Amino acid sequence: MSAALHELSASELLAAYRSRQLSPVEVTQSVLDRAALWEPQLHATYLLNPQGALTQARASEARWQRGAPVGLLDGVPVTIKENIATKGEPIPLGTAATELFPSMTDSPAAARLRESGAVFFAKTTMPDYGMLSSGLSSFHALTRNPWDLSRGPGGSSAGAGAACAAGYGPLHIGTDIGGSIRLPASWCGIFGLKPSLGRVPIDPPYTGRAAGPMTRTVTDAALMMQVLSQPDARDSMSLPAQNIAWQEAGSTTPAFFEGKRIGLLLDAGCGLPLNEEVRSAIEAAAQWLAAAGAQIVPMKPFITPEMLEGMDHFWRMRSFSDMQLLPAERLAKVLPYIRTWAESAANFSGKQVFDAGQQFHLTRVATVRACNAFDYVISPVAPHVAFQAEWPSPTNDPFKPLEHIGFTVAFNMSEQPASSINCGYTASGLPIGLQIAGARFDDLGVLKASRAFEQIRGAQRAWPEPTSASAL
Repeated sequence: MSAALHELSASELLAAYRSRQLSPVEVTQSVLDRAALWEPQLHATYLLNPQGALTQARASEARWQRGAPVGLLDGVPVTIKENIATKGEPIPLGTAATELFPSMTDSPAAARLRESGAVFFAKTTMPDYGMLSSGLSSFHALTRNPWDLSRGPGGSSAGAGAACAAGYGPLHIGTDIGGSIRLPASWCGIFGLKPSLGRVPIDPPYTGRAAGPMTRTVTDAALMMQVLSQPDARDSMSLPAQNIAWQEAGSTTPAFFEGKRIGLLLDAGCGLPLNEEVRSAIEAAAQWLAAAGAQIVPMKPFITPEMLEGMDHFWRMRSFSDMQLLPAERLAKVLPYIRTWAESAANFSGKQVFDAGQQFHLTRVATVRACNAFDYVISPVAPHVAFQAEWPSPTNDPFKPLEHIGFTVAFNMSEQPASSINCGYTASGLPIGLQIAGARFDDLGVLKASRAFEQIRGAQRAWPEPTSASAL
């Protein structure tokens, strides 16, 4: 093996375990060593557990020596976003306001990964209640972006994005209700998939919310989906169990795009203006797809400022209602930005809240109608690249907090699968993500399109390496 063990893909690790070239113990130790180098700067993990991880790895090593791996990911290190319950561990939800009690059970995603033999070595950080696209939290230390420590990794799957880019092993899982997988994937230069609603069971289920893989390669994400998409009765919104040939994504070639009709969306219709370096990268990606045989069709925006504002106002009221249940001493611990944002809903009338809630459905209808004419839709993930690490949002304004999710949130509400895959870099070296969205239920198609693009885009820059603390 020429690459460092922490850099190997899950597929490479499994092949090496099978041939007895590598042991899960030495791989896990390599990942732990890598995390130890980065963590003083990144703060991407929560409940990092070296001894527990090595115990799991030794058990996996014994299984491989017997030729009896317990599941598809036996011995592969994985991180799990903090809000995905793992048995015996508390769930702070990114905020110091949460009372810490150990979870009684694994959530569906954690249960499937554990059953597969994956090695749990850390949870990953998130901002307060997952309601920010940053690594700023009142509970966790500030999470930073390994490409530029002055920038944030995105959120709310902040730690997962940073950990993946920094090389904390091959497999990470995040959650996404408006872009929380795709935004950090874009700003950290990795791959992220927000599956169709219900494709990956979650608990508790919630409108628009999905869990999905965050990896360095599309093939590793497809491998994770074989495990994560297994059924779990706890999710009342989950899709019926289906035998999907996820492994086909790995053999997809650029010929996949021949004859495909691809919508090109460069105007979200709302939010912040599109950065010119981002625009250029997305236009270049569209030209590559056209050269591969796709028909590229410019799209008009289909989301309105009223839709984005309505969703924002509804979420404000939801958070305000939740915070009303907190005693004063715990409420005081919530991140001030989040408190200001939520408390602005205190005087909303019933009609205002109803009208705000209606925008979710209007967004769904508009998105499905606009996408029906295409096999896939490509767009920026966000109108800009990673912003200041200390800022809770790109605007740093609690009254305009969602101005950056116009390209992503629509596909949560329409229940369509959408990915983020790196398609270029700014002049200063920050990654830029391309979003690829497909029809509802076509998760495999989005993975295939992403894999085909992964080959078209060519070689990527070297992954970032730890620097001195003086770089902050």
